[in-house]
Amino acid sequence: MASSNLQFKTNYAVSSKIEPFYKGGKVQISKDEKYIFCTCGTRVNVLDIATGKIVHSIEQEDQEDITSFAVSPDDEFLVTASKALLLKQWDWKQAQCTRSWRAIHTVPVASMTFDPTSTLLATGGCDGTIKLWDVLKQYCTHNLKGSSGVVHLVQFHPDMELLQLFSSSMDCGIRVWDLRSSQCVCVLQSHYSTVTSLALTPDGGTMVSSGRDKICTVWDLKSRTAKRTVPVYEAVEGVVLLPEDEDLSCIGVQSNELHFITAGSKGVLRVWEASTARCVFSQSLVAASPPGSEEGGLEADDPRCLTYCLPLPLSSRLATVTAEHNILLYQLPALTTQQQFVGYSDEVLDVRFLGNGDSHIVVATNSSQIKVFELATSSCQILHGHTDTVLSLDVFKKGSMFASCAKDRSVRVWCMDSESGRVSCLAQGCSHANAVGSVTCSRLKESFVVSGSQDCTLKVWDLPERTATPSGDTHLLTARATEKAHDKDVNSLAVSPNDKLLASGSQDRTAKLWGLGDLALLGVFRGHRRGVWCVAFSPMDQVLATSSADGTAKLWSLQDFSCLKTFEGHDASVLKLIFVSRGTQLLTSGSDGLVKLWTIKTNECVKTLDAHQDKVWGLHANHKDDKMVTGSADSIITIWADVSEVEQAEEQAKQEDQIIKQQELSNLLHEKKYLKALGLAISLDQPHTVLRVVKAIRHGTNGKELLERTILKLRLDQKEAILGYCVVWNTNARSCQEAQAVLQVLLSHLPPEELITYQGARSHLEGLIPYTERHMQRIGRLLQASMFLDYMWQKMRVTGAPTRMDSPDEEEMDTALLPELFMIDRELGGKEKDDGQERKKEQEEEGNDCEPDVCPDHVEEENDEESVTNKAPVRTVENGESKKANVDKGVPARPRCHGPGGETLPESSEQ
Repeated sequence: MASSNLQFKTNYAVSSKIEPFYKGGKVQISKDEKYIFCTCGTRVNVLDIATGKIVHSIEQEDQEDITSFAVSPDDEFLVTASKALLLKQWDWKQAQCTRSWRAIHTVPVASMTFDPTSTLLATGGCDGTIKLWDVLKQYCTHNLKGSSGVVHLVQFHPDMELLQLFSSSMDCGIRVWDLRSSQCVCVLQSHYSTVTSLALTPDGGTMVSSGRDKICTVWDLKSRTAKRTVPVYEAVEGVVLLPEDEDLSCIGVQSNELHFITAGSKGVLRVWEASTARCVFSQSLVAASPPGSEEGGLEADDPRCLTYCLPLPLSSRLATVTAEHNILLYQLPALTTQQQFVGYSDEVLDVRFLGNGDSHIVVATNSSQIKVFELATSSCQILHGHTDTVLSLDVFKKGSMFASCAKDRSVRVWCMDSESGRVSCLAQGCSHANAVGSVTCSRLKESFVVSGSQDCTLKVWDLPERTATPSGDTHLLTARATEKAHDKDVNSLAVSPNDKLLASGSQDRTAKLWGLGDLALLGVFRGHRRGVWCVAFSPMDQVLATSSADGTAKLWSLQDFSCLKTFEGHDASVLKLIFVSRGTQLLTSGSDGLVKLWTIKTNECVKTLDAHQDKVWGLHANHKDDKMVTGSADSIITIWADVSEVEQAEEQAKQEDQIIKQQELSNLLHEKKYLKALGLAISLDQPHTVLRVVKAIRHGTNGKELLERTILKLRLDQKEAILGYCVVWNTNARSCQEAQAVLQVLLSHLPPEELITYQGARSHLEGLIPYTERHMQRIGRLLQASMFLDYMWQKMRVTGAPTRMDSPDEEEMDTALLPELFMIDRELGGKEKDDGQERKKEQEEEGNDCEPDVCPDHVEEENDEESVTNKAPVRTVENGESKKANVDKGVPARPRCHGPGGETLPESSEQ
């Protein structure tokens, strides 16, 4: 097994996250082209293009969805509109709202834009009105009426001297508004469907409009007429004018005439010459279209359809947004893909580390596309090939190749180029009769893959000898072996480290062990009460781990197929498990959104990690075993780092620091530097240590004055801390005196106005009152008991001492302080005297057999009246020594010893 010096893992910490930042809606790029602004429900996220990280997140306090937003051209501020009919102005760099006002629109705002001077803001509402706002002077300047339906497009003329605004609504016309007269001066009619985009030349003389009626129109704004209609044969969502002063010959631009790029339902960028209405360049689709789609195009709901096209003129780039919420950056002039960002991954079904040094992760989501993320920049490479949802992934040992399977009944093998990082498809196998739900790769060499399907079969696919550089053609795989394995869906597969064994887990509640040579069944693991979700071989021992929908994980022996251990802790299905720490620990993930770390030897759950809100389908560890990645149905991918050694080092350093401070504290107490000692004890945040210092101060010379001076010299935060400690001390009778002493100093020297400002002062005082009252009651009872003892001391008499009952004044003095409820028998002395004389006569008549010195047989109880001395012990004198005598009910008579002649020895009050 593992070596004895192996350090168990104790904790993981979140290193980074890949979260959804765009779920549809408007996208805008800052003027300096460093940031992308996009909506995500109630937030506007600001994405740093260089790093791919979310640097700012502006969220509505009222939790209302944002319907539109606009960033000023000078990048100074951001304005958002929500369903609550509020407009808010933000300092987006600080994520602070600087101003908010009512939008006046009766329904939510659908579109908004700034003029080139960042002074005027135009908002188009769903009520058919357009309102203009002076954001500097903060008032509404125009209210433009006349549009029919939702105003989904507003745009200012680039020449602000003209003071013109363009808008489009549901009537498919383009309205030109004169802001001086607040009138619509013209309606440009050409489109028969929604107008989606407007692009104007810098001089403002020409405009190109696009629509979903599959045409683009070139307008002469001086004459306000259509110069040419360009049929583009696709629903166009965005149009961008190409610069005229650059060499763009590589994309078909051969003249200085007006050219523009369209993006739409075909999912490709195309370049058009405006004068001839001719397409001079068209991108090619990355992969073949799914069966059933039109030749050379995509279906209307295909995730690759483009919804936005935005120019980045400073860096000569274009940005496009796909229907699947991916943002792609293209570099001109060749329109090569530069960066890709995934705005929303939907449900993450599987995730694996990939590449040299585990620099990338490959992710399968609820989509036909596979996403490969570069961890350093969060840039994503989107792989097209499967035509239905990808369900499972597995990576070969070297990390540059991986396999995928999908609902399209196919298995694909992919390879990453170590230099460029580009991923291409090497091989494909398609012979399953149903969706392929699991796939696993060989461990020793890149020689085969095994797939398991919902058709209940296993297939082994041999891979061809891979060349140094993968060719552009995809190799077609054939299955070497096929076996009917289970009665229900095959959920998981695993290959042993020596490539000789195969394990399969199924929905039929069993796991099975197979020989990989001919797929011969070697044994069946039975014991789970629900379907088996995952199987995994130990890298060191001959054991198999399984996880199930019954909420447990089990370890099985490969020798006799018996269950060795069962791990219980998840509240729902355990979806995935892996071995870590050289096979001595397990990581499991479940439907409860939790990841648990288990130590196999002790069956103990060491740590529970909670970073997801939904099912954790994906779980994988890197080659160095110091990181892991999880993917969940909440669309979040989390990278975890092993912090066990770091935490142990921190704990050791903390203990060493505590020892040093404790020694310093002891030295300060020895040197009687109480102020520094008390401050150090408070800084250690140890109430018991502070209590020890306070006791040392009180027990010293002039302790009360010294404690008072020391506490008053403390800082404000230290006084707050010691007040909190007093609450704890006051709950214990052993330390309540120190607590009350500190409270006396604070309450007598600090004004109530200052005390009430202390952090938690109210709760502290509320905690002090009941225990203080209880201590006062205890002290009252103690005082009463001490008075009772004083009385008893006065009443105790020793045999042979002269009686003091003759003095009524002393009797009154002794009982003056007692409560009235105590009854005192003042005739006790006389009665005892008569009893003694009678007893003497009886003894003279009958004779006395007692010894001269001791006569215990003559001790009698003579008074049945209750008094305060009922439970008090009395003493007898035997041989000159004092001895307690037990007393039952009634007033005990003082014991007497008789001399040889029967006389009674005199009483004495002293020993």
